[in-house]
Formats: sequence, C-alpha cells, structure tokens
Amino acid sequence: MASTQRLTRISKFLSLVLRHEPETIGLSLDDAGWLDTDALLKGCAKAGRPLSRAELELVVEQNDKRRFVIDGKRIRANQGHSRAAVLELAPSLPPQQLYHGSAERFLESILREGLQRKNRQHVHLSLDVQTALKVGQRHGKPVILTVAAAQMHTHRLQFFLSENNVWLTASVPSQYLQVTQS
Repeated sequence: MASTQRLTRISKFLSLVLRHEPETIGLSLDDAGWLDTDALLKGCAKAGRPLSRAELELVVEQNDKRRFVIDGKRIRANQGHSRAAVLELAPSLPPQQLYHGSAERFLESILREGLQRKNRQHVHLSLDVQTALKVGQRHGKPVILTVAAAQMHTHRLQFFLSENNVWLTASVPSQYLQVTQS
C-alpha cells in the first residue's frame, strides 16, 4: 500500500496534468477535460512518474477534496482547469451565501476588484467557513470572505456546482463581498 506522502505527491502531479499541463506527460485533454486512464498511466511512466492503477484509484477515492473523477476508462479533474474544458455543468441555484478563502495580503485588491478567476475557468467558492479557511491557509495568513450568492443570482450572475460540491462562478464583483474573518 502506498504511503500517505506518496499519495499526496501523486495527487499534486495529477492536478498539474489534469488541470494545467497534460503535455508534461505528452498528452492532451479532450474538450471536456477527460483523459484515457491507460494513456495517463503510460504517460506518467514515460515521464518518470510511474503509478499503478490501484494507486490512481486510491488517490481518486481518498482525496479529501474529491478533485478527480473516473468515469469508465477515463479520468478528469472536477474543476480548477487553467485551460478551456467544457465541464458540462448546468447552472444551479446557489445558497444564500458562500465563502471564499484567500490570503490577507490579497484582501485590498479583492475588495477593490472583486474575485477574479485569473488563470482558471472559474472562481471557486465553499459552502462553509471551515473549507474556505483551509483554502486561505494554503496561501498565507487566511482571510475569509462571505459572498452574497443569492443576491448575485438575482442579478443574473450564474453559479455552477461541481461534482465535488465546489461552487463555481465567473467572478464575484466586490459589492457582493464582505470580510467574515481575518
């Protein structure tokens, strides 16, 4: 059985390949972000990052954020792509509020410009403060922002719910943000 440390390294590498740089292993994602699992395993081995099918399935099953999904003989990241990927998500009615975790050093810019997707397809939002806090801590001293999601929706801004329960939207204008915790 693979160690937790090895599974974490595999997960990070899969995030790179399935979200941003499939060419790292000599492959391309299809328009919806899918990759053949056999091709993925062969590509990883050729790139000097071999992993077994069992390890791949374990990473998908045990990832606490459920970043990946296997559907038959193909795999993809649920969200977070920096390249175009048609995720085939239907617009969803968001809850009253959602949360976004960031680093305190970005707060001034966020309050001025809102939340922007930058090099990703969507802004990622959480259902709860705890998840947003974990995200914010990865980038420095965390700050949590409350997003007036229902109000945004009434103003015709769309939301999507990914397979792993991450809320997605194109951007969050600053008037819909409030600092919850810093």
